[in-house]
Amino acid sequence: MYTIIVENLTKKFGSFTAVNNISFSVKKGEIFGFLGANGAGKTTAMKMMCGLLLPTSGTANISGYDLATQSKLIKKSIGYMSQRFSLYDDLTVFENMQLFGTIYKIDKKILKERIQNSLDELNMNNFVNDLVRSIPLGWKQRLAFATALLHQPKIVFLDEPTSGVDPIVRREFWGLIYKTAATGVTIFVTTHYMDEAEYCERISIMAEGELKLIGSPTELKEKMGVNTIDDLFGKFVSR
Repeated sequence: MYTIIVENLTKKFGSFTAVNNISFSVKKGEIFGFLGANGAGKTTAMKMMCGLLLPTSGTANISGYDLATQSKLIKKSIGYMSQRFSLYDDLTVFENMQLFGTIYKIDKKILKERIQNSLDELNMNNFVNDLVRSIPLGWKQRLAFATALLHQPKIVFLDEPTSGVDPIVRREFWGLIYKTAATGVTIFVTTHYMDEAEYCERISIMAEGELKLIGSPTELKEKMGVNTIDDLFGKFVSR
């Protein structure tokens, strides 16, 4: 079962083509890495898949909804965690989770249970009444991820979720990703850490608006005759 189906998706801004005729599918519960340098078109592609931009041409089906006609339903059915920390610094941990749960119109009793389950899962009960600005970045990232899951989406889009945190915190965060994917949630993640790409079941590489390569890290390295994802990335992206 596929939760993301993209066919010939294209986005133009005037004469500039940001995303050029890309096609791929992502299975339920799969961890899919979306790689590309700045300006490659991956952010524009992700915005379309999240229902924030309509394509110039092509189609996409996200969580069973058509991008062209059901973008509002797509927004309600997905989770999203941005590279820049998106929660409110002047609210407590609990208040942030309560606010976002309310935005998604989760029943109060159910929301309370989900928040407590998340706090228990993340070992964050000691932070529950702390202002978000006062907790370490690694804990903020965990909180943002948990908040993106409160409404139990089928897909979670993660835009460079571990940017700026140390390697130990990154490994711990990926533990949460694996645990979430094991429940059947599809994880669509962008990252500029090439070692993290190895954690994905499949990856794709975008350059100049086009999807250059797609497959598992192992098979792509073998296909291109390289030893690392960094070397693979370098074949398509000038740095």
